[in-house]
Amino acid sequence: MKTAVPCYYHLDVDVSPERAGQVRRILAAHLRHWNLENLVEPVCRGAEMLLRAIDEHATDKHISIEMWWSGQHLITAVGGHDRDLRPDQDLRGCLEHIAQTSDGWGCCAIGTGSTVIWFSQRARAGERVPLVPTAPEPSLREGLQVPRTVPVAALAAPTDEADGVLEGAR
Repeated sequence: MKTAVPCYYHLDVDVSPERAGQVRRILAAHLRHWNLENLVEPVCRGAEMLLRAIDEHATDKHISIEMWWSGQHLITAVGGHDRDLRPDQDLRGCLEHIAQTSDGWGCCAIGTGSTVIWFSQRARAGERVPLVPTAPEPSLREGLQVPRTVPVAALAAPTDEADGVLEGAR
């Protein structure tokens, strides 16, 4: 069984209409390289919609795109450097679509005053192979009899103390 290895990808790009399609292909190639073929379409569609909306509404077209794969979730973040871009007004239609097609999304401002929009996709399980339970086998050749019978008096034998010195030390 192949185990998931956490992955990270970062891309800085100047947005233009033709670059949105190129970025989509770049992200799709990385997702396929990470064996996440089933996430290519929703992730690339969401990222491309964000790029087109940023191209239409932002004055600063330089953005950063990051993808994190944790083994269960893929988080895609698009961070713009435009302080005047308002997600609640300029990107409303795009964010509504992302909210409908992703497992989670959010928007936050960072220290520089720019905005980061992120969305996550949970990896869906493909074909599941049922596990077949096996009966446990004893690992000892000779079994111990439990519980053992030990008299309580033998466990707590009284000590003979005289003047703080044990009898065996006299």
